Amino acid sequence: MSANFSTSYRGSIKLGFLLILLGLIGCDSNNRSAYKAEISPIVLKINSGQGENVLLYSEDTLKSRKGENISVVSWNIQYLGRTKTPEDIFEISNTLRDFDLVAIQEVVAKDPAGAQAVARIADELNRMGSKWDYQISDPTKSPSVYMSERYAFLWKTSRISIVHRAFLDKELEELCYREPYVAAFRTKGNSELFYLVNYHSRKHNDKPEEEIVHLIDYPERLGSNRVIIAGDFNLSEAHAVWKPFYQKGFKSALKATRTTLKWNCNNGDYLSHPIDNFYFTSAIINVKSGSIDIVGRCDNLKRAREISDHLPVYMEFYLAENRDF
Repeated sequence: MSANFSTSYRGSIKLGFLLILLGLIGCDSNNRSAYKAEISPIVLKINSGQGENVLLYSEDTLKSRKGENISVVSWNIQYLGRTKTPEDIFEISNTLRDFDLVAIQEVVAKDPAGAQAVARIADELNRMGSKWDYQISDPTKSPSVYMSERYAFLWKTSRISIVHRAFLDKELEELCYREPYVAAFRTKGNSELFYLVNYHSRKHNDKPEEEIVHLIDYPERLGSNRVIIAGDFNLSEAHAVWKPFYQKGFKSALKATRTTLKWNCNNGDYLSHPIDNFYFTSAIINVKSGSIDIVGRCDNLKRAREISDHLPVYMEFYLAENRDF
């Protein structure tokens, strides 16, 4: 601006420039997510209570949380074993790296390659800037060796510690095709426990509700109202089997959120069934939850299915007072 302009005129110009600048900043803020969505194949489907709203997945989504909040991911990683390449392991780890706690289903049990794949994920995560630890279950006591699987927990040691060795629930061996895997955790610097139940139900055609009904007693059995049941339930949160859970105070983290992948993309739609979720008791307070879309666009579907036919789901929560149940 010229030094010959009067003071009042100079002030008017500055004010006008400031207003324009603020307008540009506002426009930039409104358009930033749209711009990022074009360059990033990974988005987050957040439960807003009105269906699926697509937001960008970014590290800021998680790093902005308060220190006492805990983020957990549940992922059915199809055939997690020797078929997973180093590139697959890297992509799996890169998806999980910003969370605190991970529950994995469908770890191959028929040979050591499943457990070795979990160890490879933990090793890759440890190369990404944070220290991780993990535990892997024994093979489940399933009706057939072809149904038997392992489960796994992984956790970021700067944020989470495990209280005891996780265990397969022997009381449900005869009632579930794959009995759940149970662990107690606490956050660093906090004596309060919470329980995570890792579960993969029988197939939809085999009536998974006949085994899901037995999960309702976990608060009494564990002596806690800080219980999260995570996994692949092969039916949605709207199924009638959940009604007594809701009456007891359980809630589902995701609503009408499709989490499985189709074989083919039809008119931009590659998602199928809403079956992966978290069900939690009243002393677990859900801050936000959703699914991580590892596909993003149709031409990525084939590659994504090489990793899994399920999307990972996530939940951020904090612990309330351990109320009576």
